[in-house]
Amino acid sequence: GRMWAYTVGFTVLPHVGGFLGWLLNRKDISAWYEKLKKPSWCPPRRVFPVAWTVLYTGMGYASYLVWNDLGGCSSKAIVPLGLYGAQLALNWAWPPLFFGARNLSLALIDILLLDGLAVGTACSWYRINRVAALLLLPYLGWLAMATCLTIRIWKDNPEQKRGRSD
Repeated sequence: GRMWAYTVGFTVLPHVGGFLGWLLNRKDISAWYEKLKKPSWCPPRRVFPVAWTVLYTGMGYASYLVWNDLGGCSSKAIVPLGLYGAQLALNWAWPPLFFGARNLSLALIDILLLDGLAVGTACSWYRINRVAALLLLPYLGWLAMATCLTIRIWKDNPEQKRGRSD
């Protein structure tokens, strides 16, 4: 019975920060974000919550698989789960930086660091559990798009690079 609880806990964990980020920044998202210059290939706003629900579920379950294969919080788990935790923290930090602080430069630095840690996570997981690493591929693909989008918004909205002015 306990393994079921671990499975659910690991799977739900990424959603916690994502939900809190949305909750804290939901007012800023609509008014400010709509005014930003965005590329034609920017996904519609309604796609983001659906995409993140799928991506967080996949990465959360993948983290459970890695944790379970390593026998829990063993010394072997420090690097693969440490990379995962670090990239998850940067993932959760992006919405407050982008929407809350409206600091496009810090959001860009955050997502570039996030990309490196997410790739490192997938590579470290591949040796432990290939299914877990493969479950991160949609996330890595979405991050690539989100990074390109962040770069374009950063370049096309120079007056917004340093954050809130109100």
